[in-house]
Amino acid sequence: MLDHPTAVWLPLAALALVLALLALGRLVGLRLAIWQIMLVGALVVLAGGSISPAAAWAAIDWEVIGFLFGVFVLGQALVASGWLYAVSARLLGRVASADGLVLAVLFASGLASAALMNDTLAVIGTPLVLRLAAAHGLPAMLLLLALAFGVTIGSTMSPIGNPQNLIIALQGGMERPFVDFFVYLGLPTLVNLVLAWGVLRVAFWRHFHGRALVHAPEDLRDPELARLARIGLGLLLAAVALRIALAIAAPSLAFPLTAIALAAALPLLASRYLWVLIKGIDWHTLVFFAALFVLMQSVWDTGVIPSLVPEGRLDLPTVLAGSVIGSQLISNVPLVALGLPLLAGTETTLLLALAAGATVAGNLTLIGAASNLIIAQSADRHGAHLGFWTFFAVGAPLTLINVLVYWGWLRLAA
Repeated sequence: MLDHPTAVWLPLAALALVLALLALGRLVGLRLAIWQIMLVGALVVLAGGSISPAAAWAAIDWEVIGFLFGVFVLGQALVASGWLYAVSARLLGRVASADGLVLAVLFASGLASAALMNDTLAVIGTPLVLRLAAAHGLPAMLLLLALAFGVTIGSTMSPIGNPQNLIIALQGGMERPFVDFFVYLGLPTLVNLVLAWGVLRVAFWRHFHGRALVHAPEDLRDPELARLARIGLGLLLAAVALRIALAIAAPSLAFPLTAIALAAALPLLASRYLWVLIKGIDWHTLVFFAALFVLMQSVWDTGVIPSLVPEGRLDLPTVLAGSVIGSQLISNVPLVALGLPLLAGTETTLLLALAAGATVAGNLTLIGAASNLIIAQSADRHGAHLGFWTFFAVGAPLTLINVLVYWGWLRLAA
């Protein structure tokens, strides 16, 4: 614990400032982006001496940053080449109804986010679902919510599905992260995706029309880049499969998760498209996470967070409920960064309860997950709007259902 009063309270004040700006910035017309807000918090604790530059550098989890960099390179190539849209058009061409389209968006975004990370799917999926909504006479809000809920729920079952899961897999002491996430969270995640469709079906019942959908084909924008992107995607999936196999058969040979993403990005980084891809990477998100690690380390060093947790009360319901509620206050990634040390040495089910709770917390409010904010900001740029209160009205009952499903399953598995 830090002894100097300023060193103790300045990080907490900086965190409070960040939370206030995240929660109220959109309401008061503040034009600061989420990465700028988090960077302000990190700069405050650095300038105030609450954390030294050397400690700040050490606090940044460069394995997480490296993984995100590799995934963003691949995601940028999939979008810029037109491959993602062309494949989506072919797959969705078989969907004949609004019911089927919403279900397809939920499962396609959910399963893809388990391999490509939900923030990546939030970036590349928003213009796609807006195009689908306009083409088929559906409310943009319906498909934006399907995308948001899909990437949130689907990402729960994978250690590389979202940043908070990645942090738990890398820093939680899990020896078999892929196996544990899939075994403990796979089936309830698939169940929750179906239940999300049911909630959307009830909330938007007027808009589930019976007209047959007519799909327009999509052509590749750059066939050569699309070929390289397919190679990268194949390498990513192959590396994930190898990592899972090694975790089961030879844990000592398992390679870092960062190697998976960097291997997938290597063919693209070694191509003539290097500069185009580098310019298109979401550098702001990388800055966000670097600043996040610095601010959260400073807050943790105060010793205040551990003192707030009663001893002997870290059971399954407490971890699930606490992660859902806490994620609304400080968003899910900061919550995990702060809460993970409290679970050091505990059983795997509690680590996965933290992952599940902090992830589906993103379905409760718009500020509960970074992927929601990415979708909202992207929708604004495309002339659509993901409303805070509409999101809450649909997401609140869905979150309760999601938590109950995970609680029931983890309770049986414990």
